[in-house]
Parts: sequence; structure tokens; C-alpha cells
Amino acid sequence: MKATIKERLGQIDREHLRRRLGRGVTGFLLGLLKAVILIGISYIILGPLISMLSSSFFTPADLKNPVVVLFPIEGTLGNYTQVIHTMQYPKTLLSTVIYVSALTFIQVIMCSMAGYGFARFNFPFKKLLFACVVLTIVLPADTLMLPWYMEFRDFDVLGILHLIRGSGVNLLTSPIPIYIMTTLCCGLRSGLFVYIFNQFFRGLPKEIEEAALMDGAGAFRTYFGIMLVNAMPAVLTVSIFSLVWQYNDTFYAQLFGVPTNLLMSRRIATVQETIGNSLNILDTAVTQLYLYAAVILMLVPVVIMYCVMQRRFVEGVERSGLVG
Repeated sequence: MKATIKERLGQIDREHLRRRLGRGVTGFLLGLLKAVILIGISYIILGPLISMLSSSFFTPADLKNPVVVLFPIEGTLGNYTQVIHTMQYPKTLLSTVIYVSALTFIQVIMCSMAGYGFARFNFPFKKLLFACVVLTIVLPADTLMLPWYMEFRDFDVLGILHLIRGSGVNLLTSPIPIYIMTTLCCGLRSGLFVYIFNQFFRGLPKEIEEAALMDGAGAFRTYFGIMLVNAMPAVLTVSIFSLVWQYNDTFYAQLFGVPTNLLMSRRIATVQETIGNSLNILDTAVTQLYLYAAVILMLVPVVIMYCVMQRRFVEGVERSGLVG
């Protein structure tokens, strides 16, 4: 009898050990699969950037050397020196930061007001207008290129300028069209930002506004003094998205002809040709090295900003309407 019990206990222990080993092997294989997937995705995303970074230090000799793949044999910082001089990097970066910061400030204020209006007020055609806002998120900007271009090439408001002077005003080759569109919540990704603020304000309790109303605060004072302050996670999320997207914008800048000395992305588009002509370099592969250096210099401020604000950015995304 005792032997039977011992055999039974031993069998149970062996089965328990076998199950633990099975779970351990399964967990190890799943972990290995996740690691392979993450490493593969990371390589797909970072591979071109790593290649661009290494190529930016190549010399023409490294470029033509079949042995060199990732790490240069000679290496040089001359590409960056030439690009900084050609782009007037400090001046261009400063003008870009001022330009992008102004657009971001306008976009945050106007889109938050629009989102707050959709979340808290009832007015005619509210659902239809909000559907139009959502439509601007999914509608490709390419489909509106021609109407935007024609509108700002002969800009007029309700035909007043045509009535007074016989023609509109050509606003192209300036950033004025982008400022106008941003102010009217029609700028770069403005529909998405209105949606984010709408989702966030809908999640705030109405008792906050009722208490402010009992204290004698009006709609604007309640919004700027209370609601916008409580919406800081959404403000931070929209600000970072707007800064990065405005900083990297090439579509609107090229469409409206924003001056190259005002925006970094516009200046980079001319780097390869400018350096090739100034140094009499006919080989496009060699001038490509300078373009790589220019792109890396453009990425540095964005990477620094992300590293500094990473934690707050993640918290803002979690508390905003993106995950709701």
C-alpha cells in the first residue's frame, strides 16, 4: 500500500515537473519569437537611418571602395562642415524653430477651441460639421492641392478685393497661406488635433464648468482659465505632434512656395544641387553623402526633443483621446 502511494506521488511529481518544463519551453519559445519580431521590426525602421548615418562620414574613396559596407576606412567630418556652411545651419535652424513654434501655438489654441466647442456646445449641424472634421483626417491632401493653389494664387475674401482693385492677391511664395489655414483649423493634421481635443474634453466632468459658471465665469474665461489648464495632457500631445510634423513638412511648403531660408526641410531639398555646383562635383553619388549629412543634422533637434520629453509625451498620449 505504501509503495503504491509512493509510486502515485512520484508519478504526480513527474507530471508536475513535465508540465513546468513544458510551460518553460513554451515561454522561452514565445519570448524568442517576440524578440525576433521586435529585432526585425527595429531593423526595418532603423536600418535606413543607420546606413544614412554611417554614409554621412564616408569620403569619396570610401564610397568607391567595394570593401566598405557600413564603417568607413578613412572617414571625415568634412561633409558636415560643408553642409553647415552651405545651409547656414544655425540661422536656418533658428528661423525654422520660430516658424514652427508659431504654427504650433496657433494650432493648439484654435484646434482646442474647436474641440471644446464640439464637446460642450450644441448648435445646428453639429454632427455634420464634426463628420467633416473626421473627413479631413482620412481625405488625402493631394486631392486638395489644386483648389488650395488656385485659391491662394488669387486670394480674395467674399470678392471684396476684386470689387475694389479688380483682382485678388497672390499669396504664394510666402508662409501666409499656411498661417491662414492653421488659424482656420485647416492646416497640417488639424482635423486629427480637433478630434483629440474633442475626445479629451468629453471625458472631463461637466461639474467643473458648472462650478465656474456659478462663480460668474463666462465661456471664454472658463475655457482659458480652467478647461485648457486641465487639458494639458492633450495640449502636450498635440504640441509635440504639431512640432514634429510642421518641422518635417515638405508638402505644404512646396505647394505654397515657402522660402527656403525659412524652413529646414526646404533648405535640405537644395543641398545636393548647391554643393554639387559650388564644388564642381558631377557624381551624384558623392553629392548624396552631403545630403545624408544634412538629413542627420535635421534629425538631431527632433531626437533631442523626444529624449527630453519622452516620459511626458507617453503620459499625454495615454491620457488623451488617442487611446479612448
